[in-house]
Amino acid sequence: MTFRFSADEKFALQLDAEDPLRQFRERFHLPLGKDGKPLIYLAGNSLGLMPKAARKIVEQELDDWAKLAVDAHLKAPTPWYSYHETLREPTARLVGAKPNEVICMNSLTVNLHLMMATFYRPTKSRFKILMEEPAFPSDTYAIKTQIVHHGFDPNDALVLARPREGEFTVRQDDIETALEKHGDQIALVLFAGVNFFTGQLFDIERITAAAQKRGCAVGVDLAHAAGNVPLALHDWNVDFAVWCSYKYLNAGPGAVAGAFVHERHATNRELPRLAGWFGNDPATRFRLHLEPEFIPVPSADGWQISNPPIFSMAPLRSSLSIFDEAGGMKVLRAKSIKLTGYLQFLLEQTGSKRYAVVTPREADARGCQLSILVHEHPKELFDKLAAAGVKCDFREPNVIRAAPTPLFNTFHEVWRFAKILAEHQ
Repeated sequence: MTFRFSADEKFALQLDAEDPLRQFRERFHLPLGKDGKPLIYLAGNSLGLMPKAARKIVEQELDDWAKLAVDAHLKAPTPWYSYHETLREPTARLVGAKPNEVICMNSLTVNLHLMMATFYRPTKSRFKILMEEPAFPSDTYAIKTQIVHHGFDPNDALVLARPREGEFTVRQDDIETALEKHGDQIALVLFAGVNFFTGQLFDIERITAAAQKRGCAVGVDLAHAAGNVPLALHDWNVDFAVWCSYKYLNAGPGAVAGAFVHERHATNRELPRLAGWFGNDPATRFRLHLEPEFIPVPSADGWQISNPPIFSMAPLRSSLSIFDEAGGMKVLRAKSIKLTGYLQFLLEQTGSKRYAVVTPREADARGCQLSILVHEHPKELFDKLAAAGVKCDFREPNVIRAAPTPLFNTFHEVWRFAKILAEHQ
């Protein structure tokens, strides 16, 4: 998809006037700068903004607790006992899954450990894990500890797909070469949907097919992909996926995370797992000590450990309803491609040699994040942006990440960001 852009401010204002999603910005609280005006908030890839509806929905749960106490589990307007079920269908739509394949629970890394307890079952001959580098540190920590837990050495068991010398993103050919070389020894392939550092969008469908052809299980970390790019986890045949909901899903700090287990596994009660009482068959769940044997729910719910965390689920309900009202990821992706493409265009127009965008140029190889590598005094430039009312983030040693998010960012904000950046180059 190609657009003809202009660096003129009137062009940015025109794009906003024509934007069919422009009204959704008003559905979020916008953080204000010292001048009382909204910051240019390009940090939705770190923490999404608060939906205005979140306060009411959280207050409802607080009121139910105050008025009903324990009875709210079954008698609240949205009963706590089945609260997770309210998230099932909108979450499934967001990640391209069937409702019985998704569950909102725990935090991302906890879910990753739970999934690896099932899908990383190493043997003496097949014990390796393939992942990208750089991966988000928490994933690396989790994977290395799982390897050690099973009695293997991460130096032998961890296979890394790295960018080539002088490059910043991982080539698909190099991923497939690693699978060809180590495939018979790889038990699990675990990639991000979108790389946290570079913003590279991986071809998960192609990686999955190549890995499963060699007998490897495939998991995906969607922390930077869920709510950012369209996903089709069921159709791609991914074995499992995990994600958080405080970034593009705007559910607030520490909000409940999610997991996907493909239907062919989710309905298999014989799979090994780490069990908890809310993963047990609801028909016998409250018989407790009278039914000591674990009988998993034949769905992704069978990996649920504990009862639903109501106060960290409530804001997600408000956010998911906005995604549905906006028309889903296809509509949001169309704006995202245009918004991020406009930012790329404006950054190139400055002709600055002080920085370079290391995120792929191709729209189908990135989400809404652009990672800007700063050659000289990167932290100083970042501080100047902050002083000028820009909220983005910094990743050591020299990368500024800016994420124009289609639900609440505008084209004029992107124009202003590029102008401020050019003034401080």
